Amino acid sequence: MKKKNTFTWITLIGVFALIWQVGCITPRRGPQTALNNASNMKAFDAVIIPGIPFKNGSWDSIMKARVLWSYILYKNGYVKNIIYSGGAVYSPYKEAVIMGLYAQALGIPKENIFYDTTARHSTENVYYSYLIAKEKGFKSLALATDPFQSFMLRGFTRKRFGTPIYHVPFVIDSLKAYAWLNPSINPEPAQVENFVSITEEEGMFKRFRGTMGRDIDWGQYDGKRLDPL
Repeated sequence: MKKKNTFTWITLIGVFALIWQVGCITPRRGPQTALNNASNMKAFDAVIIPGIPFKNGSWDSIMKARVLWSYILYKNGYVKNIIYSGGAVYSPYKEAVIMGLYAQALGIPKENIFYDTTARHSTENVYYSYLIAKEKGFKSLALATDPFQSFMLRGFTRKRFGTPIYHVPFVIDSLKAYAWLNPSINPEPAQVENFVSITEEEGMFKRFRGTMGRDIDWGQYDGKRLDPL
């Protein structure tokens, strides 16, 4: 047990070190700089929050950080609406719905929450949320997630979408101020029947292709780029 705990802490330290390094590599796009720039803009019509698997009956630290960050952005007037994205991919719960339940428990009005329950990969989180934004008539869109995922998706958001998607990765110090919040939810509305994990349906190579956005039919768009919102 002691060895397992030691390994877990080493892994976590490595992940946070990588995230920190990404922030240092891209100082112009650093989380605090992005937030400061966002404060000088009009409130975004919507922000995309990518999903994370819901396991063991409670949100983990990553899901908590993403939902809390969406709450912070909404509470402080940076965004008007939230689009939570994610289907039941690795666990029998729709990730978007779980996050929405936590968001409502925190105080975000349900009329300001929208759901994409189709996405199975991070690129699809952005793609399907963009389609929702277009359907709802939103004209400005942001992506809010951890700095590492934000960095990894930057090329995709720049290349594939007619309307720029502004990145607002979360700021650790801001999250710390709200870390005490830990609402409880009933996850049953998010549960799906006859669940099959993506790991049973797809091999590792196919999942990697999906992560790169290769499962999206880009041929239906002129220039393989979605029209502006």
